[in-house]
Amino acid sequence: MSGVVEGFATIGLVIALGAALAHVGFLGWTEQHFLARLAFFVGSPALLLTTIGHTPTHDVISRNLLASAVSALAVAAVYLLGACLVWHRSAGDAAIGALSSGYVNAGNLGLPIAAYVLGNVAYAAPTLLLQLLVLQPAALAVLDVDRTGHRPSVWRLLGSAMSNPLTLGALAGLTLSLTGLTLPVALGNPVTLVAGLAIPAMLIAYGVALRLGPGVGGDVPRAELATTTALKALGQPLVAYAVARLLGVTGHALLAIVVMAALPSAQNIFVHATRYDRATTLARDTILLTTMLSVPVVLFISVVLG
Repeated sequence: MSGVVEGFATIGLVIALGAALAHVGFLGWTEQHFLARLAFFVGSPALLLTTIGHTPTHDVISRNLLASAVSALAVAAVYLLGACLVWHRSAGDAAIGALSSGYVNAGNLGLPIAAYVLGNVAYAAPTLLLQLLVLQPAALAVLDVDRTGHRPSVWRLLGSAMSNPLTLGALAGLTLSLTGLTLPVALGNPVTLVAGLAIPAMLIAYGVALRLGPGVGGDVPRAELATTTALKALGQPLVAYAVARLLGVTGHALLAIVVMAALPSAQNIFVHATRYDRATTLARDTILLTTMLSVPVVLFISVVLG
């Protein structure tokens, strides 16, 4: 338990540093975007490659991946039912709402929490791979059809998934892990050095975004916002726990699966919502509320299962 508290304290203090630097005007949106892009395109792929490449991931990924998939699809299905029968959302709006309900922030928050709370970045890999290779391309396909009326090609969807640097870093690390290969020292040392910038840059950028970002508001029905928030913050970790227990997962592996499912909605959902002009307020407010709720929820999970 002390390790969990120390891990959250470490993460919280670095996020607070980012918020403080934004508050005094030292960092703004320009710097926030630079730090986020640096972490996303450079630091995080290197971190995933080096960490997963040195970790035996066979058992963790098999059950973790199944629990992550079932939990994400279950809460998305519940939201889609309401979107169709109650709020009568368009396909594009419903896709954003479904992502808000079950697409976790496995990058900006998942990697630091996996490193400092769970003790191994590899615990974030199954969720990242599922989201980047399956859920995101599927949602983008729906959004493309909703906006243009034209069905995107399979090659375009595959190209979109495989062009994501986090996907490439995780797959490269998984390849090293499964084959037992290692990077040569001349390449491995600089990659490890670059990987060290990922988590600090992510957390500082996240703190800046929390300080400068907008608050809750808009024309989204309260019941719909409450649904996406509850599904993400409570429903997904509960489903993940049930599936993991059915699969016989116990101990620290069970904690890792449930904690990853309890992470807040990912920030890039708002990017997709803005790009396609679909359910932007719903995405923004769900991200904000689930981010606020994730700390007490994850702490509770850590106390019960840790």
